Amino acid sequence: MTSTGEPVPPPPGGVLWSLAGDIRGLLMLPAALTLQVAHPAVGAGVDDHSVFRTDPWGRGERSLSSLQLWVYGGEAAAEEGRRLRKLHRTIQGTDTRGRRYHALTPANYAWVHATGFPVYRHASRYLVRPLTDAQERALYREWLQVGRILGIHDRDMPQTIEEFWPYYRTMLADEVEATVVVRELVATDVPVPPPDRGPLVPRLLLKALWPVLLPPLARFRSFITIGLMPPDARDAIGLDWTPEQERRLRRFGAVVRRIVPLLPERLRYLPLARSARAGWRAGGGRPGGRA
Repeated sequence: MTSTGEPVPPPPGGVLWSLAGDIRGLLMLPAALTLQVAHPAVGAGVDDHSVFRTDPWGRGERSLSSLQLWVYGGEAAAEEGRRLRKLHRTIQGTDTRGRRYHALTPANYAWVHATGFPVYRHASRYLVRPLTDAQERALYREWLQVGRILGIHDRDMPQTIEEFWPYYRTMLADEVEATVVVRELVATDVPVPPPDRGPLVPRLLLKALWPVLLPPLARFRSFITIGLMPPDARDAIGLDWTPEQERRLRRFGAVVRRIVPLLPERLRYLPLARSARAGWRAGGGRPGGRA
């Protein structure tokens, strides 16, 4: 906590500073989001209240901006956490099992947060490099800091890795399922409108080419979503994954691991991450966290 009682964001130069703002993190997010909505209450909340079908690009942009603030936002991180809790106060209903849900029920809200750790851990093996034991523990400590930013109490989050895995396995065994939203997120035939933001000329070009571009993009999205989800979560939800797909993912990951570290920082890191890293270095920090 800060002197004013605000939760502290993850430390500069930490594991999350390396992962969350790296463009490879964009490939990890679909798996985490899909695992979140595999919880019946979370899936029902998104199904009933989200605009992900009518405004997928805006919804994705807002989610990404929010995540970046949790890690790189400094004093703005806690304010973003408060904004999210306020936004979720009215989200409630009945899930597919007939249970009443509220988005801010601790068990539901904590699951949304919890999914990030196993996905970052698993996806890093393909796209970055396997985390060492020390890095895994540091990542978990930093992810707990993110939970506090989101307003989750320590009593509602496993406080160590040793406590996390039994909780995670119980959730996979008792809660997750192929919800309506999960099926949509991994489908390859769901209509998605062309991007509606960015410079005008590329936007018009994408709109004209969208009927040709969408099918392969949808197949890639499904492939990367299922592939970068931890195998035990994938199995619990009932998502198919073949040995040939695994080989393709390993080949894809090998290419990504070779190319991304060669990119200049302005291309490798998202804007807020890039700005935060530059500010930290200017204040005497070291670049750190490079894979």
